[in-house]
Amino acid sequence: MRCRRAVLACPALLATGLAACLLVRPGAAPELRAGQPPAKAATDPYVESVLPVFARYCVSCHNDKKKSAGLSLAPYKDSASARKARDLWDTVKELVENKQMPPKGKPQPSDAERKAVVAWIDSTAIKVDCTQPRDPGRPTIRRLNKVEYDNTIRDLIGVDLRAADAFPADDVGYGFDNIGDVLSLPPVLFEKYLTAAERALDAAIVVPKPIKVHTERVPPRNLRASLGPLARQQKRVFLNKNGSATANYDFAYEGEYILRARAYGEQAGKDLPRLSVELDRRPIKSFDVEAVEGKPATYEVRTKVAAGKHDVSFTFTNAFTDKSTKDVKSADRTLSIEQVEIEGPYNPVRRPPPAAHQKIFVANPTGPGDAEAAARKVITAFADRAYRRPIKVDELARLTKLYQFAASQNERFEASVKHALKAVLVSPHFLFRIERDADPNNPEAVHPVTPHELATRLSYFLWSTMPDEELFRLAESGELRNPAVLEAQVRRMLKDPKSIELSENFAGQWLMLRTLTTVQPDRQAFPKFDAPLRKSMIRETELYFDHVMRDDRSVLEFLDSDYTFVNAVLAQHYGIPDVTGNDFRKVALKDSPRGGILTHGSILTVTSNPTRTSPVMRGKWVLENILGTPPPPPPPDVPELEADSKAQLTGSLRQRMEKHRNDPNCATCHAKMDPIGFGLENFDAVGAYRTEDGRFKIDAGGVLPDGAKFTGPADLRKVLIAKADLFRKNLAEKMLTYAIGRGLEHYDRCSVDDVIGHLKKGQDKFSALVLGVVMSEPFQKRRGSTPAPK
Repeated sequence: MRCRRAVLACPALLATGLAACLLVRPGAAPELRAGQPPAKAATDPYVESVLPVFARYCVSCHNDKKKSAGLSLAPYKDSASARKARDLWDTVKELVENKQMPPKGKPQPSDAERKAVVAWIDSTAIKVDCTQPRDPGRPTIRRLNKVEYDNTIRDLIGVDLRAADAFPADDVGYGFDNIGDVLSLPPVLFEKYLTAAERALDAAIVVPKPIKVHTERVPPRNLRASLGPLARQQKRVFLNKNGSATANYDFAYEGEYILRARAYGEQAGKDLPRLSVELDRRPIKSFDVEAVEGKPATYEVRTKVAAGKHDVSFTFTNAFTDKSTKDVKSADRTLSIEQVEIEGPYNPVRRPPPAAHQKIFVANPTGPGDAEAAARKVITAFADRAYRRPIKVDELARLTKLYQFAASQNERFEASVKHALKAVLVSPHFLFRIERDADPNNPEAVHPVTPHELATRLSYFLWSTMPDEELFRLAESGELRNPAVLEAQVRRMLKDPKSIELSENFAGQWLMLRTLTTVQPDRQAFPKFDAPLRKSMIRETELYFDHVMRDDRSVLEFLDSDYTFVNAVLAQHYGIPDVTGNDFRKVALKDSPRGGILTHGSILTVTSNPTRTSPVMRGKWVLENILGTPPPPPPPDVPELEADSKAQLTGSLRQRMEKHRNDPNCATCHAKMDPIGFGLENFDAVGAYRTEDGRFKIDAGGVLPDGAKFTGPADLRKVLIAKADLFRKNLAEKMLTYAIGRGLEHYDRCSVDDVIGHLKKGQDKFSALVLGVVMSEPFQKRRGSTPAPK
């Protein structure tokens, strides 16, 4: 059978392989040809109730000789040996319980036989005793991913450089890019860290330079003439009417400056040309210009100027035409300015350093004798925050030596401290989230994480960045351990603007929104799909998640609701009237086929092919990301469905797919995926609503393997709401995985159940989900590691 080769790749497929290899003789109960259970096993529930079912329906294929689908049941002689295949039994349970094993047309176990298999799986194969001390697990030491690095630099230093854009892409594990097992540190990344540290500190820290008096000369071509460009001649600015020559100059420091012009004039009438020196249109001093052409003179004034850009103007104020003279050339009084100079500063006042500088330099030396003491205060405060815990004495001593060496080379105080801070930013204690164990090589040594580690776990879970001052304070005092205090902090953090990171990073990966940035629908088939529409689709889903989070609404609204968020671009795409502008707003979905995230354009587009919809991809997405019951991967030799215009002549997409999956060995998985996908078929490959597929009317109805029926997207959402327990479990598992940075193990089942219980007790509110995760043992505790064998 074609499916067998693919089955080897996945435990779930092994169970599917069981379904494909049943004895054909109905009612037959063959003896095991290999691994016959011993007589004493009669007291073992596996031997008594499960093994006979496998023998009757499966063992003819799954034995040591055939090993169909790579599986032999011979090793599983009793409960003890069968439990070694723990990962297999979850899938077997689902297939047996939902009557997907055996497939239709094959001999079927009775209901009693099915219940016996499921009962053994629940009671023995996958059961974890939640009354016993629990294993909280041990996350692998975790490097900050790209988002976390940028956010941490922003909050630590006060500059938002997005330096991580130059880093290699983060690997993904268990669906997320914050998993310790996959966040490696290639040599090229360490080089990038060095460069990023230098950039960040250079942008934040101002190293004062000696202030020297200098003269800036501005030639006529660089002056702005109020009488127009013709007045600005090659060697002068010529003013024959009242007007000015202006230099816009950036004064680096507050201080006294000399404003100077070299000028000459031509007298007409009894008065000399008058020159007014002005600062930002405010007159400073006026001069009668006696100098004439060929013998210019310098006219200057010394005045105090604030730092920043100012207009320095030299203005002709008494233009005059002598109408009584017969010499036309000498009738006009004029002023010519050959050059402008700005000299200074004298008695300068330095600008206050930027906020980022002040944030770092919590102390400054008042004299040469206390420079090192000030440096130690700066380094201590910076490292405490960068390491997310108090710095140790020996760590401070090593960093201080870097300052001392730089200071001994006559570097300024700020530059000397910068060397120590750079070492902090490339330290493993900054780049990694390191958690310490009192007994690291003892897997039985379970202990709560420290208050500072708890604050760090909390801030990177909800904010993707370091703890803020309040979390640091509560960790330092030990109050963060108080459940009431911890709950208050969770609620505060969810309301904080920084929780947008949970929308962008958790939801962005859970719902595959990041994938939408690279999806390219066919331009011919969907000419209206462009960058603004793509961006709007992503924003809709982020705002929707953010709304559920901040307003503490039921997580079941992810499955169905009567509202969404649109701007004009998306509203037009959806056919929603009376929405204008680029700003998003909440709109009601009255009598609309849309509701919940499944009908968002973002989800519908990432689950489609470039030229058409894909019921298989959409159904698979719902099974994986909503219900947590992913199907096994497809066999490698299944041909692609034809999608050109000729193919459409043979029927609608649904009709062609029904012909496409005639292979009975593939029908089991498609029976789970396809109906869900068909329920969303009213939405095309970019999420626009439609009623026809080409010239064929769309049939969006379906029946799931458990008998649940629906007639379209609205009914499908009701069916999914009825499976709320599966959704709660899946969402709890994904959020716990994201929060603790590791994949879940069998011993986490009790904690997942606790999170689900907390969610239900909290009326499915978003905060109840987050609090269930934060209060769980895997989040609050850790254990030692199993020592590596010698």
